[in-house]
Amino acid sequence: MVDISKINDNTYEVPIGYRPGMRVPGRIFVSAALREMVEPGTVDQVANVATLPGIVKYSMAMPDAHLGYGFPIGGVAAFREDGGIISPGGVGFDINCGVRLLRSDLEAKSVQPLINTLVSALFEAVPSGLGATGRLHATDQQLTEAFISGSKWAVEEGYGFEADLTHCEENGHMPGADPAQVSVRARKRGRPQLGTLGSGNHFLEIQRVEEIFDEEVAKKFGLFKGQITVMIHCGSRGAGHQICTDHLEVLSKAVKKYNIDIPDKQLACAPLGSPEADSYFGGMVCAANYAWANRHIIAHWTREVFKKYFPDSNLDLVYDVAHNVAKIEEHDVDGRRERLYVHRKGATRAFGPSRSEVPDAYRKVGQPVLIPGSMGTPSYVLCGNDRALDITFGSACHGAGRVMSRSQAIRTFTGKSVQDALNRDGIVVRATSPNMLAEEAPQVYKPSGDVVDVVHNLGIATKVAKLVPLGVSKG
Repeated sequence: MVDISKINDNTYEVPIGYRPGMRVPGRIFVSAALREMVEPGTVDQVANVATLPGIVKYSMAMPDAHLGYGFPIGGVAAFREDGGIISPGGVGFDINCGVRLLRSDLEAKSVQPLINTLVSALFEAVPSGLGATGRLHATDQQLTEAFISGSKWAVEEGYGFEADLTHCEENGHMPGADPAQVSVRARKRGRPQLGTLGSGNHFLEIQRVEEIFDEEVAKKFGLFKGQITVMIHCGSRGAGHQICTDHLEVLSKAVKKYNIDIPDKQLACAPLGSPEADSYFGGMVCAANYAWANRHIIAHWTREVFKKYFPDSNLDLVYDVAHNVAKIEEHDVDGRRERLYVHRKGATRAFGPSRSEVPDAYRKVGQPVLIPGSMGTPSYVLCGNDRALDITFGSACHGAGRVMSRSQAIRTFTGKSVQDALNRDGIVVRATSPNMLAEEAPQVYKPSGDVVDVVHNLGIATKVAKLVPLGVSKG
């Protein structure tokens, strides 16, 4: 972390001049303890993003930031509609990887005796793993409708409830989808995977609310100490990955066509308003909507499992947030309202009470911000603050952030050792392969509590509740 300056206890600046061509400074939001975990390559990526045309204020990295494709994971950058760009590297391959939180009316003491049974039932009900195919068997027409309408389409098909939509970011579907920008191969990959969990850090987790930090906001969110919650973490599966791959090829050529000077080919981009930018945006929105439909279907099957064992219980949706997406939003920049394309890659929207995008149920306090843990470590529910609009364009962290590669994790841990350690801590886990458990060992991530404390102390989002895992289904 050389050549960067400390602004305050949780903010470091990468100055203009760190890298030739920087248009704005970089901002890395970390505490002193987390600062040492930020790789030099991540700092370089923050500086690289700062060279892109039309970038506003700062190139930013959240406290969970680590090396990514082009942009760091945990990266946030906003670009002016006039003169700016859009870049798949600022969204990621797993478009709209995100988190959905369901709250129950059950207390942990009534669920704990059945935790093994519940985890096994969820593992069977929700297909998971690399290349997993779902129970849905969607037709081409259904896939197209999912691309266009997201969770709204899922509700129309009988999955979930109309009321769920008001508790999703963008009501579970973004406008601007263009299925014509989805290739045959992306459709072929996506069609059989609707309603599947995926692999890597994705999970379906039964949790207990261990601690409440803000009683008033927790009550608004319907959370109480000792309560059972369920968290779903997944994205757009093979469809999103292929959409990103396809458009990266096009945008790599667009850089030369429009004479855009980039310091890293992974920052392939196109000017906003160009045909290439419009095509990517239309395809990206399809993938984002697919991901919302995917989580909606998984939530429906999760509810069915709980109804089987707890017939009188309900699982209500607290909120659903996207982690990897580019959104058109209005923000105040130097005293003027502007339309910006805000890229959040491994970052969560954290809007406060002043924003009309916050659902009516939460308008008085701000939107729920969902920060998943890392299989064995706590997850957190926070509340977005208006202060975040000035600091990060209304953005917060999205998880703990890796400090060890998957290959290194496999060399360091075994699936059995990870499972045994989780069992000793009273956590039941089911996974498709031992290697998956090794890759996702809790030790390969930053401490989730330390990451969350940074955004809390900055006033970007305030802590509401701490959730600890009881049982985990992994891809």
